[in-house]
Amino acid sequence: MPTDAISGAHDAFIAADVGGTHVRIGLVRGSRDPGQPVSVLEYRKYACADHAGLGEIVADFLASLGTTRMARAVIASAGYALEDGTVITNNLPWRLSPAELRTQLGFDDVRLVNDFEAVAHAAAQMDASEVLQLTGPAIAPKHGPTLILGPGTGLGAAVWIPTGKRAVVLATEAGQAALTAGNALEMALLAEMLKTRTHVPVEQALSGPGLMNLYTALCAVRGVAPSPYTHPGQITAAAQSGDDALARESLEVFCGLLGSVVGDMALLYGVQGGVYLAGGILPKIRDVLIGSSFVPRFLNKGSMREALERIPVKLVEHGQLGVIGAARWYLEHQQGE
Repeated sequence: MPTDAISGAHDAFIAADVGGTHVRIGLVRGSRDPGQPVSVLEYRKYACADHAGLGEIVADFLASLGTTRMARAVIASAGYALEDGTVITNNLPWRLSPAELRTQLGFDDVRLVNDFEAVAHAAAQMDASEVLQLTGPAIAPKHGPTLILGPGTGLGAAVWIPTGKRAVVLATEAGQAALTAGNALEMALLAEMLKTRTHVPVEQALSGPGLMNLYTALCAVRGVAPSPYTHPGQITAAAQSGDDALARESLEVFCGLLGSVVGDMALLYGVQGGVYLAGGILPKIRDVLIGSSFVPRFLNKGSMREALERIPVKLVEHGQLGVIGAARWYLEHQQGE
């Protein structure tokens, strides 16, 4: 964006979605009115491993805009925030501290929000053209809590709770809950994973690295040497091309486990307003997901099946969701100050 355009966007600010693999960053502008959309003026994606820290990424982004000065930023990231604002996360290759960013970049204000809390602020406003209906009615029969969940480098989840003019979003660490098995194969895979650890969290299977874990465990269960895959994208590609039957089976196990976990969470959080599936993996495997056991496993909750049949489940296919959500969160919290 030319410098004159930047200077004209006096109310613009930086919004970034920091994942374990990529940082998605945008120059955004929006109104505090929750009914007004957030505009993404400029947008770029960076590989975390290619940079020494988030400060360097933001500085490069600002330089690409033709400016080095911006007053405000909001950062969406997974992990647990300490009292000083520093984030503890298993998935980032470097330290993340809003206070350090503020000093390094000369910003007046840098805020931090949980990544799926941010996504929740955006997903509830997604247009119908940006979602794929997987099951349930097109419109939820009740205006209640909404679950937003997605596998990426880890597994994130948040719950959107309407409370009048301003919703409350419950950020969770659902990815760290214990993984449960729903059939004999999953029990065997879980037993294989337990050989190397005492706690197998959900994201040990339902994430990019989790898909790698499932594939490795499945090969061990089947007594077959695994192919030398180094990235989950290689497994999904081999599964979808038909080149590797065990890769395909791993992906199908992934989808089935995801359906079971999403159904559990819908019941745990009393979801009535719908489920939005996000994250970096699912849009890439949408055809497999549609034909998988995801929906049957989501509904397979005994007497609660009828309740789950009333919940819309949709795949969100918006690449800038985290950036837009972080911006919306920031604007809403400004309004409350």
